[in-house]
Order: sequence, then C-alpha cells, then structure tokens
Amino acid sequence: MDILIADDHKILREGLKALLCRQPDMKVVGEAADGEEAVRMARELRPDIVVMDVMMPVMNGFDATMAIRGLDPSVNVVALSMYANAGFVYEMFRAGAAAFLVKDCAFEELEDAVRVVHSGGKYIGDCLKNMLSDMFLISLSGSKQKLMEEELSSREIEVLSLLAEGLTNREAADRLHLSVNTVASHRQNIMRKLALKNTVEMTKYAIRKGYIGL
Repeated sequence: MDILIADDHKILREGLKALLCRQPDMKVVGEAADGEEAVRMARELRPDIVVMDVMMPVMNGFDATMAIRGLDPSVNVVALSMYANAGFVYEMFRAGAAAFLVKDCAFEELEDAVRVVHSGGKYIGDCLKNMLSDMFLISLSGSKQKLMEEELSSREIEVLSLLAEGLTNREAADRLHLSVNTVASHRQNIMRKLALKNTVEMTKYAIRKGYIGL
C-alpha cells in the first residue's frame, strides 16, 4: 500500500511514517504540510491511502479530501483529528473519507483503519462510536442544544478557534483564505448554533471544548 501523510505538524508526520513503514505491506510515498500540497502530491504520486489531518492551513482536510476524491475516487482517505467532534465526522465522510480517528488513538487502530479502507470498508474509531451513540440518544431525548453544539462544521470550528484566540474577522479571513463577509457569516452561524452572546462567551466555549489552550 502506498500512503501519503498530510499534516501540518512535521513531528507527527515523521512519527506516523516511522510506524507505518514498519509494516511490510505499507510504504509512505510522500508527506504534505497542508491540504493544497496534499492535493498536488496525490495527483502526482497516486497513493492508495491518504492519512489526512482535518485542520490544516491553506486548505483544510475537508476540502482536500473532496478534491483528491474528485481527481481519483480510488484513493481512500483516513481522517485524523485532535477533536472527537460529530461535525468533523459528518463533514469528512460527506467529503469522501472512508475512516475517521482521533489523534490519541493507538497506532494499532490506525493500522486497522488503513487495512479496512484499503479492502473497501469504512472505519470509525472506538471513542467516536461511543460519542455518536450518545448523540443519537441525546436527539431522542430532545436535548437539541447539546446536539447543535456537536454539529459545527469543520470550517466553523476553524473560524471559532481563530476568533476565540483574539483574531479579527479580517485576520481570520486572511489566515483561512476567505472573504471577510464569509468569516462574518460563519461567526453569526456559530453564535446562533451555540446560543452565544459575545466573543467572551465564544472564547470560554472554545477553551472548554479544547479548541484553544489557556
């Protein structure tokens, strides 16, 4: 299996490469530091599997997955995220990913996911299965606010994280290569979904969810 790793943290890419290359049937053919580079390298290298970080600069994992699958539907994408977030899971599978794991999973789980998707299957990490089951029960119980909190899209969480760190709409737009109006629209949607009144509440929410550090 030829594997491309896409993650903006070099130390994580190197660690994954070292572990994957220990498997006799796996070979890491390339490393990308952002989504745009991942799309370009996937076009050039034609890997069997792309291990894709969800939140990256220039182009996020959602858009990169959609672009890669559009170029070659035979490429399977294994999504990796720091956050066990239902919105991420939904968006990545809708973009064409075949597996979703959180980054604190054991390497054996990543190895299993790679083998499952290479054989044509789908894979969701164990902790995500529990979270998605809880969400289903929440929806049945009528706790809509909690459910809505988990339905932020990957782009909305990117915007939320940057604004909560103190960036202005303009600065967040420049970082994400979006228009200021688009960021403002995302901000309004985030505030509405989470029933937040101001930036202070947004920052507290982001800290509580682990999107930004103290």
